[in-house]
Amino acid sequence: MADTTNSLSAGNSNPLVVWLIAAAIPLMLLAPALWNSYPLLQSDTGGYLARWYEGYLVPSRSTAFGLYLHYGEPSSFWLNLAIQALATMWILQLTLRVFGLARPWRLFGLCLFLTLTTALPWLASMLLTDIFAGLSVLSLFLLVLFGEKISAGEKAALFIFTAFAGATHSATMAVLLGLCCVGWIARPFLHGRIKAASLAQGTLTIAAGAIMLLSTNYALSGHIAWTPGGYSIAFARMLQDGIVTRYLNDHCPTQQFKLCPYRNELPETADDFLWSRETVFNKLGRFKGMSDEMGYIAVHALSEYPLWQAKEALLNSGEQMLKVATGENTDHPSLMHTYGIFREYVRQQLNQVDAARQQTSFLTFGPVNLIHVPVALISTALVFMTLAGAIVRRRMDDVTLLIATVCLAMLGNAVICGVISGPHDRYGSRLVWITTLAATIAWMKRPRREPEHSGTA
Repeated sequence: MADTTNSLSAGNSNPLVVWLIAAAIPLMLLAPALWNSYPLLQSDTGGYLARWYEGYLVPSRSTAFGLYLHYGEPSSFWLNLAIQALATMWILQLTLRVFGLARPWRLFGLCLFLTLTTALPWLASMLLTDIFAGLSVLSLFLLVLFGEKISAGEKAALFIFTAFAGATHSATMAVLLGLCCVGWIARPFLHGRIKAASLAQGTLTIAAGAIMLLSTNYALSGHIAWTPGGYSIAFARMLQDGIVTRYLNDHCPTQQFKLCPYRNELPETADDFLWSRETVFNKLGRFKGMSDEMGYIAVHALSEYPLWQAKEALLNSGEQMLKVATGENTDHPSLMHTYGIFREYVRQQLNQVDAARQQTSFLTFGPVNLIHVPVALISTALVFMTLAGAIVRRRMDDVTLLIATVCLAMLGNAVICGVISGPHDRYGSRLVWITTLAATIAWMKRPRREPEHSGTA
């Protein structure tokens, strides 16, 4: 926080005001958790938390993030939320600074606006990887494009942060990798705007994140392996699109799959197939008993129905761009697995969990999303329109680079999550707030008209 307050003080602001703002912003970002009287939980929280205790790998549950949660246990996870809030304030302040906008009241006003209109405070207040999705896009942007405007210590911190953020979720790492790949492709056409050394640093964060994840996987499970689940999650998405049923109908007469006897009673959605208690998936041994078969079917269905797969990929990606509501799977019924993990491994905090408003008041996001969803969709439209206008005018200033980065991240996220997992509000909500940020910065940096002066003869 010292670096943040020092840079904010550079504009000769009152030091007391600077410190008050620096203290107020994290509290603002954690308002939902403070209201709840405990960090917010989500249906996946327990799966991450259990990684330390269970000692084996499970699909889509990063051990790096599980370790991060474990170290926050003694503080009832408030340490995790403090890290998330301070990291958010730091990266937002750095972003404003490189655009020449780092004034205390501007930062406060921006954070207040994002708190009132986006999912940002809910992400910062939740024990989930999602806060790192948007922040990592910004940290990579700063590291690659504005390394000369920040100190060596800040660059090192951004490098470590981006690497860790990538290690928390495979989709986040894939988005960051995609941005780096686009950067290498576009670099020759941007007339020196992207330096090779800076882009190499950004690319190395992906490698560092991969090493970090492999290391924690080995430390907690004894196996050097990537977090499992890619084929299984893709299989479930194909099931939801009707492709799996078609494949089974075509092949069960000649091939013996475990799913063949159940092909006419499969659930309609991927979530029901994977996570409901009374399903064929549970009966057949879940991931341990079904991973090989699901992987085989997913790969072969991809090659047998390429046009169908392409059509569903486009539809799912488009739908994912529009699914941006806040609060998916934070309701009481969705938290049963997470409650079970707390009862099993963090029993000493059960009283705090049970007393939280999320459990006693049955948290609902309907009123919140009356604001969040329109703001998210309008912001998304604005950044894409701004980028289109910049391309037409062949303008490639700093704001355009930010807008382009945000648009590419949104598109990459929609394709990765929509195609592999199927569209979910959570996947859009965790990233779309950066479109509101980018649109706001573009408005703050808009050209000002000079006042006209009329002379006298």
